Amino acid sequence: MTGSITGNELYRLRTGLAERDWQVISTLAKVRLASSDQLEALHFAGVSRRRAQQRLAVLVERRVLARLPRVIGGVRAGSRGHVYALDVAGQRLADLDRGRRPRPPKPVGRRYIDHVLAVTAAYVRLVLAERAGSVRILQFIGEPGAWRTFFGPGGGRLTVNPDAYVVLLVNSDEDFWFLEVDLGTEFAPTLTRKCNLYRSYWQSGTEEARTGVFPRVLWLVPNERRAEVLRQVIRRQPGEAAELFDVALSDAVVERVLQGAAP
Repeated sequence: MTGSITGNELYRLRTGLAERDWQVISTLAKVRLASSDQLEALHFAGVSRRRAQQRLAVLVERRVLARLPRVIGGVRAGSRGHVYALDVAGQRLADLDRGRRPRPPKPVGRRYIDHVLAVTAAYVRLVLAERAGSVRILQFIGEPGAWRTFFGPGGGRLTVNPDAYVVLLVNSDEDFWFLEVDLGTEFAPTLTRKCNLYRSYWQSGTEEARTGVFPRVLWLVPNERRAEVLRQVIRRQPGEAAELFDVALSDAVVERVLQGAAP
């Protein structure tokens, strides 16, 4: 299937979409990938699973959404295991990459999918906390919008790649975060290089010149054993740089952000 869609097709789609459809498009524009369960939790509360799956199937048929091929050896099964991205019509409707031709999502590997879905899981938890009145999400920007390019100590251009940039309102305070979602697949030297890159970005002053504050880097990890690996890496950062970072279990992200971003 090509990446083209005519203006008339787009107009017919726009006039035929429900509010819930637009919400699904908005979510995938932020996080890139979401599972059936994640989309149902965010946008189909009070709706049967069958009806939710039927609506998602309609959006796939209309090329608003693309259902990713199953990953060989994966653990997902049935309709609950489907993973969705924006297809060509959805990209046009979300106005993503303005000026670039929308293209169908490319095949991706299991490791990539698992990582992006873990970022989406953090977003889902924050949104549900916002609906419960615990926090207000002022900004949630995923990749690549969260990335930052700066000039390093030697004058070369460097890029730090957070999984998300998040601004939250907690108890009348604005808290700024870079999220790093870790699945336990990287060795300590790689984690150290990432921390060093954040430290260089902090020392450059680029973010403070842009927003007036440097976000705290919150590492989200799958278990306490991995959390201790990150803590050891962070403790080796020189001087005050260790205070740039924090670690929390992925399923406790809401509890951590409610404590505020100040060290």
